[in-house]
Amino acid sequence: MRNKIFLGLIIFYILNFIFYISEANAQTMTNDNYILQMGNLNSIAGKPTGGNYQLSFTSGESGQNLFSGPNYKVKAGFQYIHPLNTFSFTISNTSIDFGLISPTTPVTRTNNLTVTNESAYGYAVTVSQNHNLRVNSSGQEIPATTCDSGTCTTTTSDAWTSSLVYGFGYRCDNVSGTDCAGGFSDSTFYKQFAASPSAVTVMSSPNVGKNRQTQITYKVNVAVTQAAGLYTNIINYIATPSF
Repeated sequence: MRNKIFLGLIIFYILNFIFYISEANAQTMTNDNYILQMGNLNSIAGKPTGGNYQLSFTSGESGQNLFSGPNYKVKAGFQYIHPLNTFSFTISNTSIDFGLISPTTPVTRTNNLTVTNESAYGYAVTVSQNHNLRVNSSGQEIPATTCDSGTCTTTTSDAWTSSLVYGFGYRCDNVSGTDCAGGFSDSTFYKQFAASPSAVTVMSSPNVGKNRQTQITYKVNVAVTQAAGLYTNIINYIATPSF
């Protein structure tokens, strides 16, 4: 029996186009013990940073405009901002093939989700499926897993280790950042996919970030009574920036 999942992808992009040639710093003061750099020609300017933020500010702009010469270009004023990476969302592999599956022998496959949201104050990635794994010609389906305890849902995870518990499910593991939805702290825990048009959050953050990455593990296990056939479905991921 050959089972295949095709992953569908919907991505929302926010594109910011900013062109620049050079950067100028003004009002730099130094001695043997310190360097103070003002952001530009203002009464107050700077780039304070902390563990979870980086802020660029100016105040009292006295000469706003674009000033240029043969060897320099100065952008002065609130209309000029620091260029940021645009919002982006990528999936490492959009076709997951489980190959031939033997009954009571669970099979797993993985792919990675990566989000860069330096242009947005956080983001969320939701996931859903169009239907259970299905043989389209006959309507035969592999149901969603209920895990060993029988309590797994789209929002509740639990251990799935028994080879005699059948179905299809997923889990999320952090690769870069800590953006996976809750419920996957134990490596044996899985959830069901929500059926469209419903969807659940699989990955999110309230902060800006670059190349935040998670790994999604897909698991399928079938009984000896499962009919042979080519089982397919579509997994939909939607990445949405927050403002």
